[in-house]
Amino acid sequence: MLIQALCDYYDILSAEGKVLPEGYSKVKIHYLISLTEEGTIDNIINVQREIAESKKGKVVKRLVPKEVKMPERTEKSGIEANISEHRPLYIFGLNRDKKTGELSTEDRTGKAKKSHKAFVEKNLEFIEDLKSPIIDAYRQFLLNWNPEEELENKFLLGLGKDYETSGFSFALSGKSDTTLLYEDIELKKKWDAVCKTDREMENEKTFAQCAITGEEEPIARIHGKIKGVYGGLATGSVLIGFNNNSESSYGNEQSYNSNISEKVMKKYTEALNVLLSSKHKILLDGMTIVFWAMDKGEEYEDLFLKMLSQTTDKIKAKELSNILQKLMGDGQKGKVLKEHFLELDKIDENVDFYILGLKPNSSRLSVKFIFRKKYADILWNISKFQQELKIVGGLDIVSIHRIYFELTSPEYRMKDDKNNKINPALSAKIFESIIYGTPYPNALLETVVRRVRVDSGSEKLNGVRAGMIKAYINRNYKKEELKMALDKENKGQAYLSGRLFAVLEKLQQEAHQNTLNRTIKDSYFSSASVNPQMIFPKLLRLGQAHLKKVSYPAFYNKLIGEIIDSLNGGFPKLLSLKEQGEFIVGYYQQYQSFFEKNEKNASKEEEEK
Repeated sequence: MLIQALCDYYDILSAEGKVLPEGYSKVKIHYLISLTEEGTIDNIINVQREIAESKKGKVVKRLVPKEVKMPERTEKSGIEANISEHRPLYIFGLNRDKKTGELSTEDRTGKAKKSHKAFVEKNLEFIEDLKSPIIDAYRQFLLNWNPEEELENKFLLGLGKDYETSGFSFALSGKSDTTLLYEDIELKKKWDAVCKTDREMENEKTFAQCAITGEEEPIARIHGKIKGVYGGLATGSVLIGFNNNSESSYGNEQSYNSNISEKVMKKYTEALNVLLSSKHKILLDGMTIVFWAMDKGEEYEDLFLKMLSQTTDKIKAKELSNILQKLMGDGQKGKVLKEHFLELDKIDENVDFYILGLKPNSSRLSVKFIFRKKYADILWNISKFQQELKIVGGLDIVSIHRIYFELTSPEYRMKDDKNNKINPALSAKIFESIIYGTPYPNALLETVVRRVRVDSGSEKLNGVRAGMIKAYINRNYKKEELKMALDKENKGQAYLSGRLFAVLEKLQQEAHQNTLNRTIKDSYFSSASVNPQMIFPKLLRLGQAHLKKVSYPAFYNKLIGEIIDSLNGGFPKLLSLKEQGEFIVGYYQQYQSFFEKNEKNASKEEEEK
């Protein structure tokens, strides 16, 4: 399904002119090497543009390189030069010492000298029969540049640390805006002819039935690299690859095993690289998630980002906010109303939408999940998910990042510790539950309850964690057992125990005029949520002492009495995992209700004034 979907998306991109023609690569160029007619360096010109970004409320400016189309780049790890090279080590044959900033031709393996020699030989051979002003200057540069004589080159030294990490191309001095080597007509003509010859030679390769198209075509021996996946190699990683003898079948080595044709391989790798270089991807718990609609517009992806509480540049935030509210209302009714899609131009609710999760391993990219569903169904399921998370005192819209954030330990949120991240299987299952509207994984409730019991301070319990527990219980038990706000009609023993704990904590805080550094929550919450029968008698005795110190003891006496009466004269002995979740939600909603009353009283006082 994945390879076929990427091939179909490639056809959409191709029709829009958004993919590169065969035989070319996108290259990031930071500087132009301006050559005189004699092939000497006249100047090195910075072609980066400055952009402003908003990060944490501050506007940050950074330089962005120019992306250009060049003859296809090599993907091999060894020494192999490109036509119209862009890498400084190949072009100049010089290493830069990171400490002193000095240039040198020497290194342990002689890579600088070998790389420059390969670059000169390959490019001189390629342009041998070509003639144009920029090619003539380029030829002279290749013939005359001697790395050992350029150790004090002011232009290269002036680049500083940018020398090693930048991409370069060549231009003719005085005409750098129009005469560029990678745009030279003669060079392009010859390169296209070389690519055509290579394709004809490929037709003599191993033929077999392509597993995707079903046609007899040349099979790809090696698949192209995929770039832009978090944690992957800088040079890219393959999605399909076979590099062990044990993986060979019937004498088919490497990717001949996959029976994917050269044409299909180039399509799916190009489409996936385009997606990974766009803004339509998110990083979630170390996993790269990329998504696309089988449509040429970007409105689908932008709205999807917004539904997951991400930013978007294409659609007005106010308009999207209104649609979100309507979709969330649709979630309560059980369907998405078609007229809500009509408020966005070019949105078709029946278009297929794909979501792909990728993570690299030691040899290739691992597909963690691939989801496909109609666009309207996905939006409805996300709006339903947001509706289920709603709880008094919580957030209006909860981002998927926040969900994963709350499942991790506070001590390790800022550390790249693999042993303390969410289980990858749980990550994928949570996302699947959101997209498909299926029951949440059992490990979700277990993880949230554990975090509430183990964490301390403000990290212990908040609206997001309480909302997650509420969402899990209501969806997985197919019954609205827990409402958004305090439910005084809920007679569940665990829920009532949680409410009582909140009342006793509030009583303690008021008795000490909110000056305590530790409350009963810090000392007894975890044990009370598991074994109320053992803990609450002690808490009630403490509560009697606290009643003597508050201004309105009757209020607390009445509330405590109402809850205890509903407990049928005793506390539950042991609470199951589900009941622990109910305890937590009962506590959270009861505690939040105290703040609601204070806000109402404050607003009444203002009205009276």
